[in-house]
Amino acid sequence: MNKPKLWSKDFISVSLSNFFLFLTFYILLVTLPSYVMEELHSSSSMAGLMTTVFLLSAIVSRPLAGQWLERAGNKKVLLSALIIFAGASLLYFFPTTISGFLVIRLLHGIGFGMATTAVGTIVADIIPASRRGEGMGYFVMSTNMAMVIGPFVGLLAIQQWGPQILFSLSVIVAIGSLLTGLSIKHTKTEQPSKIEVLSTFSFHSLFEASAVPIAIVGSFMAIVYSALLSFVSIYAHEIHLASVASLFFVVYAIVLLISRPFTGKWLDQYGPNVISFPCIILFAIGMFILSQSSGVFTFLLSAGMIGLGWGTLFPTFQTIAIQDAEPRKRGVATATFLSIYDTGIALGSFLVGVIAAKMDYSSLYFFCSFYILFGAVLYYFLHTRKQAFITKVKKQQAKIQEI
Repeated sequence: MNKPKLWSKDFISVSLSNFFLFLTFYILLVTLPSYVMEELHSSSSMAGLMTTVFLLSAIVSRPLAGQWLERAGNKKVLLSALIIFAGASLLYFFPTTISGFLVIRLLHGIGFGMATTAVGTIVADIIPASRRGEGMGYFVMSTNMAMVIGPFVGLLAIQQWGPQILFSLSVIVAIGSLLTGLSIKHTKTEQPSKIEVLSTFSFHSLFEASAVPIAIVGSFMAIVYSALLSFVSIYAHEIHLASVASLFFVVYAIVLLISRPFTGKWLDQYGPNVISFPCIILFAIGMFILSQSSGVFTFLLSAGMIGLGWGTLFPTFQTIAIQDAEPRKRGVATATFLSIYDTGIALGSFLVGVIAAKMDYSSLYFFCSFYILFGAVLYYFLHTRKQAFITKVKKQQAKIQEI
């Protein structure tokens, strides 16, 4: 039996658009704080607001974008978001004060939040239902590759050629996201009824309840992931492995690339529990090995295990959020999942920073490994047990109908 086609032109286009979107994000994420501190003589706390303001505006804009997707259609929202995102990228050349940069970050975050919601919804509609786990895994690889390439390119640009080249590069990449977005032919096939479109604006219309439980699990795990993003390079310097610090996320991405064809198919064949529980354990083991690392081998081994563990969990959780929602609510479900997930990243960046001031990074990552295992308990109660109950109820209803 032939499988439905996954690698369509639209799937490739939306994955490339997502790659360029996140590449712009990561290029600026690692460079703007140092830029405003050195060029604008700002404090570290104000420099940290570069990321905080961006993420908060993305979080706030996503639920609104999710509702707009349901009403206006995917392509219109995507192109509007990418125009805002590319337009905001052009503005980085002009401000000379920290407040000016914060305004641009606010606008940029709105475009980013809308765009990530739109591409996540479009790809969920494009991927055949029988290959959704596999397809979402490949799609998320575009984000992972941007995470590896973006910081490297951004730091190289600002260190070797200066901020003007850095900002020019971010504009070019953002325009790349817009151009690849324009090539997407997919349009939403399921539109809500006229009565639903005219329904009143409400909290329920902004959030998809079915996506909240798994989003909470993802947000819980994201706190640990934020500890990696923020401090793994500093930790590498602390344990005298600065020369291989840049390889951490390279190994992370390579392991993801190798494992993706298998993990995605297993998710479709056997369901999320067969994937999630082992990957939570691998994530925890990877963090434990990282906490005990004293040499190159164990440091990079931890990167591979974390890549296989967390790198597989994130697309699995996003797939669950989409599958549990009605087809026409996928946009809102995507927005709900990503908003709650990014809240975990933002909260984690703050909390982990506070905790890291009280203990060394080795101890921090050691405790994180046990924190992750508690996430398995959270996953069981918020997803596994709930799904088992729903399945039981459906079976009972089927028996009643047969009688």
